[in-house]
Amino acid sequence: MKRKTAKMGLFLAFALILSYVESLIPFYFGVPGIKLGLANLAVILALYQYGWKEALLLNVMRVFLSGFLFGNLFMIMYSLAGALSSFFMMNLLKGIKGYSLAGVSMAGGVFHNIGQIVVAYFVTKTAGIIFYLPALLISGILTGLLIGLLAEEIIRHTRKEPMGE
Repeated sequence: MKRKTAKMGLFLAFALILSYVESLIPFYFGVPGIKLGLANLAVILALYQYGWKEALLLNVMRVFLSGFLFGNLFMIMYSLAGALSSFFMMNLLKGIKGYSLAGVSMAGGVFHNIGQIVVAYFVTKTAGIIFYLPALLISGILTGLLIGLLAEEIIRHTRKEPMGE
C-alpha cells in the first residue's frame, strides 16, 4: 500500500510537471483550446497500470492543482469538463476488446475537446463556438495518438518492474 501511494504521488508530480512544461510551450494554431495534453500521459498510465479509481483521483487532483498553480478558475472549469469527459470515455473504451491504448487515448483527446466545447457554449451562450469543433477534434485525434504511443512505449519498457503494488 505504501509503495502504491508513493507511486501515485510520483504520477501526480509527473502530471504537474507536464502541465507546467506545456504552459511554457507557445502552441497556438488560431483555435482556442488546442493543447498537446501532455499531463494526460500520467493519467492514461495510471489508468492502465492501477485502475480507474486511482486514475480518476489523479486526474481531478491534477486539474485542481495545475489550475491553482498555473491558471485560474476558468481554466479549472474548462479543464475539469475536458478531463472528466475524456476520462470516462477512455475508461469505457479500455474495457472493450479491440481498442489499443493509442485508440483509447485518441478518443480521450476528442472527448476532452467535446467537454470543453460544451462548457464554452454554456459560458459564452454563443452557438458559433461549434465552428471550432472540427479543428479541435482533429487536434484531439493527433495529440491523443501522440500521447497514446508514448504511453505504450513507457509501459512496454517498464513492464519488467512491478507497477501495481
